[in-house]
Amino acid sequence: MAYELNLDWPEFLEKYWQKKPVVIKKAFSNFVDPISADELAGLAMEPEVDSRLVSHKNGEWQASNGPFEDFDGLGETGWSLLAQAVNHWHLPAAELVKPFRVLPDWRLDDLMISYSVPGGGVGPHIDQYDVFIIQGMGSRRWRVGDALPMRQFCPHPALLHVDPFTPIIDEDLEPGDILYIPPGFPHDGFTHETALNYSVGFRGPNSRDFISSFADYALENDLGGNHYSDPDLTLRDHVGKVEEYELDRVRQMMVEMLSQPEDFKQWFGRFATTPRHELDIAPAQPPYEAQEIVDALVQGDSLIRLSGLRVLNVGERFFVNSEPLETAQHDAADALCRYTLISQKELGAALQDPEFVTLLTDLVNQGYWYFDE
Repeated sequence: MAYELNLDWPEFLEKYWQKKPVVIKKAFSNFVDPISADELAGLAMEPEVDSRLVSHKNGEWQASNGPFEDFDGLGETGWSLLAQAVNHWHLPAAELVKPFRVLPDWRLDDLMISYSVPGGGVGPHIDQYDVFIIQGMGSRRWRVGDALPMRQFCPHPALLHVDPFTPIIDEDLEPGDILYIPPGFPHDGFTHETALNYSVGFRGPNSRDFISSFADYALENDLGGNHYSDPDLTLRDHVGKVEEYELDRVRQMMVEMLSQPEDFKQWFGRFATTPRHELDIAPAQPPYEAQEIVDALVQGDSLIRLSGLRVLNVGERFFVNSEPLETAQHDAADALCRYTLISQKELGAALQDPEFVTLLTDLVNQGYWYFDE
């Protein structure tokens, strides 16, 4: 089903995005859960799906990672089951991400779903990403504190908690409500009655992520081969001291390597389209011939993009799943980035270009796009 989000986006971005948390009551009216508890449990048994169980019993926190063989002996209180990137594996659940496609695709992380019994939660903690927590069935109480410096500690090796905080939001969420939390605000969810929660997360990588990824790209592509040079060297009193102008020259060498616009776009396109979680890729069997794909599109069929696949236009260069997409058909390639459903209308004259059709056929055969059967 399609989900209609009752949200004034311009007002939300101006007042709340990356600024302060907010509860949006009845953001989805007449909300229907797209997944059942049994289906979520089934996903948590699959090795490809990142999942974990968190429990709190007799003052002790426990956490374990999937895949799980069974869920026997957990009891009726005090635990939560969480699965990451459910939008990659469960198409009805992936529909929940679509209303958020007004925000940049490259910032979207994934849809995490949690199932929690009364008293279940993961404890008070801080996330370094923007999250929209959608309440499904059941009821949970959410407390959110202000973004102040806080001590973080590990009550269990797999959990990072914060000290108790004074809430600025303290509310029960009902089906269809959304709690938005920007990075750095401590929060804690406590389940009253067995609940499903859906977290649509948007990640902003940190400088370390960027620098280390660019360094890998520079090594792979043999960038930055220029050596430090100092033809203007003069005698100095203190040979054991590095001069400020030498430090500036080293820094400038590094900045210049980052400042090559084409290399920078190539790196960023690959970086931003690399998935953080596994995709449910099923190559076409048997593979399509190019003419079959053109015929199907001309007859009115549409191609659906694999859920979770990252497809981006980076300065008029195009990238799919960490690989560049080389084509002269910029409008058609841009349509692949813009839309998750593609037909003859969006691809236009590119379907008469054998080179583009070959490229599209390769993408379909790899399982990145598929026909709706």
